[in-house]
Amino acid sequence: MQFDEVDAGDFRIYAGAIEKADCYGYVAAVVVVKKPVHTGERGQETFRDVNLGGGFTWSTPGDALRFAINAGRDAVMCRAGSLA
Repeated sequence: MQFDEVDAGDFRIYAGAIEKADCYGYVAAVVVVKKPVHTGERGQETFRDVNLGGGFTWSTPGDALRFAINAGRDAVMCRAGSLA
């Protein structure tokens, strides 16, 4: 399993590339968390999908991570628009 995380404005995107046990490849997963307003508070999870693309298998972990980060950015943009 490999992970990456990026900031996207008021949100933090946690991406994962999870190796599939039944075949060669990686499934993309993402969790988006709204950053806390005050120090010491926990962020609030706003989006989670641990089986992005219906379980599509990516050949490399980098491809799966890129897909997950882009899905997280899409979720941030949709969420930010609904909060305005």
